[in-house]
Amino acid sequence: MEFYKYHGTGNDFIIIDNRKGDITLSQEQIAHLCTRRFNIGADGLMLLEHAEGYDFRMVYYNADGSESTMCGNGGRCMAAFAKELGIITDAAKFIAIDGEHVATLHANGQVRLQMNNVSEVQQMDGHSILNTGSPHYVKWVENVVDIDVYGEGHKIRYSPAYELAGINVNFVQRITEGKLLVRTYERGVEDETLSCGTGVTAAAIAATGDATGHFTAEVETPGGLLQVTFNKVTQSSATNVMLTGPAVFVCRGDVMI
Repeated sequence: MEFYKYHGTGNDFIIIDNRKGDITLSQEQIAHLCTRRFNIGADGLMLLEHAEGYDFRMVYYNADGSESTMCGNGGRCMAAFAKELGIITDAAKFIAIDGEHVATLHANGQVRLQMNNVSEVQQMDGHSILNTGSPHYVKWVENVVDIDVYGEGHKIRYSPAYELAGINVNFVQRITEGKLLVRTYERGVEDETLSCGTGVTAAAIAATGDATGHFTAEVETPGGLLQVTFNKVTQSSATNVMLTGPAVFVCRGDVMI
């Protein structure tokens, strides 16, 4: 089976062209392919499939082999992969598990992806809960570098409220107004990843608190810099949400299943 590998700020993916629909992988096979040191290794696996009325369909699987919700970095990498295949040139309209997305590819390697609107932001004492295509827990910290992301993230993700469905846990430090540092524990990977697109988006929106208006946030992750822009319509809703960052080709090869 031919595969490609891409990463978006260190969030890496195995991507397979399945437009013919002849590739079917079990959860165990996907998990094995994503296992680092013993196989290709990745945070997730994606299939690019045919979809009537769209440039393609994005099907995303977590590193544990389970089909997941939307992945922001994955969506940007999928758009870059579609360009590599000659399906698109500088723009894509595709369908994913959470609905329709539009991506724009720029000459400098940056890919801008339209994310879902956010209809509810729950502001709690010290943390926020919102869904940006995937569910996110945003916890405010003073020094994100010192956080035990695996230990603290695992504890929240497997707490009674979230154990069944799971939740991604983001530890966020405010640097300046409009600049954040974020580290994320991802469900499905069950560990810290170098970057999480939907998590960065959630952190940027939650950071505005009760304010409304147009916002631009620069978000630094361990894997690199992302930008989020959006319109905050009410205290708990956001529209025109855009995630921008690099989508980088790593390698292409063949693997025996």
